[in-house]
Amino acid sequence: MKTRSLLRYVVSLAFAAVAILVVANAVGAQRGNVDWAAVGLSTHHVAGTVHYLEGRGGNIGLSVGDDGVIMIDDQYAPLTDRIVETIRGLSTAEIKWLINTHVHPDHTGGNENFGNRGVPILAQDRVRLRLAATQPEAALPVLTYSEDVTIHLNGEEVHIVPVPPAHTDGDSIIHFKDSDVIHTGDMFRTVAFPVIDRNNGGTLAGTIEALGIVAGMAGANTKIVPGHGVVSTRDDVIEFRDMVITVSDRVRELVEQGRSYDQVVSADPTREFSGKWGDPQRFLTAVYAELGGQ
Repeated sequence: MKTRSLLRYVVSLAFAAVAILVVANAVGAQRGNVDWAAVGLSTHHVAGTVHYLEGRGGNIGLSVGDDGVIMIDDQYAPLTDRIVETIRGLSTAEIKWLINTHVHPDHTGGNENFGNRGVPILAQDRVRLRLAATQPEAALPVLTYSEDVTIHLNGEEVHIVPVPPAHTDGDSIIHFKDSDVIHTGDMFRTVAFPVIDRNNGGTLAGTIEALGIVAGMAGANTKIVPGHGVVSTRDDVIEFRDMVITVSDRVRELVEQGRSYDQVVSADPTREFSGKWGDPQRFLTAVYAELGGQ
């Protein structure tokens, strides 16, 4: 019993350290430890009315047309003016809605600026609750939801779908039905293993379920914009989900054998995947913590 308690303590410390590092990086960026003038901003057409804006932070989704602009996420506050200027390179129309895919500051750091500009912010209920703990009123979503929401703009049916707790407990995916584009927020990424932020309610089981929802929603030709990384396909999402399931199954088997976290890491359950998705440490820490009952 003492050994198991010690293992739980060690895993908890490891998870806390990873979580603190993620938050510290985001907060450090927001506080100005970055040369913001040097951050490159670029837009990329995806399909139909949909573009995405790449900078520092999560990919910003954009639906652009005569009716106005729908914006998904807003990166960091010091970039707001330049982000608006870049959007105006696509359209001078008004930004009608800003949708937050989740709570993290690399996706919501500009909320206060956009709120002060009169742009209404839309997000899951839990995103507002979490932001309200640290952010001023102007940064908070003015319209929240717990079920699907649809916006009709630019001849586009924009379907906003809250998913089970995955990356966080406030994740949403946005499906531009007429353009056949899905923006996933951070529950799917092409540049790293999943980040399951258990401090903000993220779960392994929800990550697998949410990726299945995206795969089921997408067709063979659907373009998928990840929270971080490049435009992808349904097959890419399925590959990512299958990787998560494979690693999860391996870790579960090791946990059932009574293996410690260090022993699980030594068994290298991500062995054939690390070449593509990089360092698995924070992913394995979250997987072990959830499957080990931490």
